[in-house]
Amino acid sequence: MNAKVSFQTLRRPKLVDDVVTQLQKKISDGELKMGDKIPTEPELMEQFGVGRSTIREAVRVLVHAGLLEKKQGFGTFLTGHSDAAMQEPLVHRLRRAEVLEVYEVRKMLELEISRLAAVRRDEADLAQMSEALDQRLQALDRGDTNAYLAADMVFHQAIAVASKNSIVVDLYRSFSAVMLEALTNLVKDEQVHDHHHLFHVNLYQAIRDKDVAAAEHWTLQNLEKTVQQVKKFLQQDN
Repeated sequence: MNAKVSFQTLRRPKLVDDVVTQLQKKISDGELKMGDKIPTEPELMEQFGVGRSTIREAVRVLVHAGLLEKKQGFGTFLTGHSDAAMQEPLVHRLRRAEVLEVYEVRKMLELEISRLAAVRRDEADLAQMSEALDQRLQALDRGDTNAYLAADMVFHQAIAVASKNSIVVDLYRSFSAVMLEALTNLVKDEQVHDHHHLFHVNLYQAIRDKDVAAAEHWTLQNLEKTVQQVKKFLQQDN
């Protein structure tokens, strides 16, 4: 059967990637189901607002990935191989997620990370956290948004490393890459104003003192404040 779905017109560069991303999201959200025929090339060109070559390249990428199957004379269909959708790299799935969705998962992850770090951290971990905090504050004083966000991520990655769990570290690095990219886009035209630097200092001190309860508390305080800022930026962007 023909699936009835609609897409957003694209106005940004990297059009092929954006077409692929939107199609993948429709698949993940269940709007396109296994066996569905996707819209025709002219329909996709009109909905996305792009040329034929962009659509053909995006479809080729998804066919190569095993998500779509072209049937000569009939059209292009979502493949019946359900495993293909599960093979998408985590970092790609994160990039397709809403920013607030990523932060909900970050909250779950960072709470356990902060607990483990408070128990397992060593002096090298503390030195890395302290250096990142200094760089973060210096960037804040300069109003350097990119350096500020980068130092913030380094600080939180240092806490993940202090958890001494290699899987957690790998997961957090994936999250960090996507969060840094998203936040950079959100605040690129904004002067940075960090009213919760003290939260980070307190978190560092809690981990230094091996105070698990305090580490959890300041992690929550930091994330709740950050989510408020993200919501504000999203509202301004809309």
